[in-house]
Amino acid sequence: MGIVLKNILALLPEGDTDNIRETDLYIEGSRIVAIGNKPEGFKEDKVIDGRNKLAIPGLVNCHTHSYMSFMRNVADDLSFMDWLFGSIDPIEQQMTDEDTYWGACLAIIEMMKSGTTCFNDMQMNIHQTTRAVKESGMRAVISRGLVGSGNDEAGQMRLRQAYEERDAAADCDRLTFMLGPHAPYTCDEEFMRIVSEEAKKNNMRIHVHLSESESEIQQIKDKYGCTPIEMADKNGLFDVPAIAAHCAQITESDMDILKAKNVSVVTNPASNMKLGNGFAPVPEMLEKGINVCLGTDGAASNNSLNLFHEMSLLALIHKGVKRTPQCISAKENIRIATINGAKALGLEQEIGSLEVGKKADIAILNLNTPSLTPRNNLIAGLSYSANGSEVETVIIDGKVTMEDRKVLTMDEDLVYKKVNEIIVRMGLNKKIY
Repeated sequence: MGIVLKNILALLPEGDTDNIRETDLYIEGSRIVAIGNKPEGFKEDKVIDGRNKLAIPGLVNCHTHSYMSFMRNVADDLSFMDWLFGSIDPIEQQMTDEDTYWGACLAIIEMMKSGTTCFNDMQMNIHQTTRAVKESGMRAVISRGLVGSGNDEAGQMRLRQAYEERDAAADCDRLTFMLGPHAPYTCDEEFMRIVSEEAKKNNMRIHVHLSESESEIQQIKDKYGCTPIEMADKNGLFDVPAIAAHCAQITESDMDILKAKNVSVVTNPASNMKLGNGFAPVPEMLEKGINVCLGTDGAASNNSLNLFHEMSLLALIHKGVKRTPQCISAKENIRIATINGAKALGLEQEIGSLEVGKKADIAILNLNTPSLTPRNNLIAGLSYSANGSEVETVIIDGKVTMEDRKVLTMDEDLVYKKVNEIIVRMGLNKKIY
């Protein structure tokens, strides 16, 4: 199908930066085939009027747990370990496969409606998130969360499930897979080495939580005499391309390891602050040349899966703490949420920027909104004033998945109904209005 975005403002890469200019974007099949001039023989099956619109590359959420969306607002104002083991883990033990599926559906709707077109997910119940991704038209990278001690049967079972899910989704090129050792406090050193060897053998990347809380850091120091990042490094997790989620409490030497091993760091500002964990030293990491990308974490700890919210927090937090308004610019912020995320996932040749030959993963924003008026600096507007509600149309893999704020690939009302039934069944409904 040939789609043209006519007379639209577009955020386009120019060298190491991005600029906005008016143009036409031509999409054929799943890819952008031309920007500016109409390609010879192009058939316009659908024309989207780009007047008063802005096209941006779809945002990339590099760390979340989509199934947790039904846990929104059920475990608030708790310290990290109490939140995880006292509240969330008991809920997870009650989950059925269908709960995971409907949770993932709700997460995808929320992300799509706020301009995210690709997410990196760590999940528990295999096949359910991939099922939701396939049906919705979303793009995702999936890690089955791996927990293990040595070569125990439970850890081996989870590894087998990771491969089973990957192989079952081979028919969908919008899905790719990583191995997801959960964290240093749920994976011992031997199990980390096993996962590392599996990743090397299968040419897979690694997605892991690291240095999220002070309690985690103290626990690992007491047990292993090192930081969580040092533990991951010496046990091989960084011998393949890796994504480290959080890194909220790290040392200078930790950052040197991350840079030397080309580890991408996913900062999750809202989740880290809400759980009282602080936040990653992003300006320092950027200064060292570490690839920093952006995530929401799950809705159980963030309460939102909106990357526009995270972008605003990311820039403002560090400007305030560093007392340096220039430490994260608006242009850097947008790249952190787009092309940096694509690099972390190994998808930078496919997504993360609007370029000829890349996948047509595009969010189209309505500029006739209070938050983006006046149009004097739309890059600043994306970083500081947009809130996600401006996203009007979404194209993923060359297909329109949302138009005029209506998700075309999912039954929203059914998803809301099913999620509310889940929380009633689990007794998580403090009040239903």
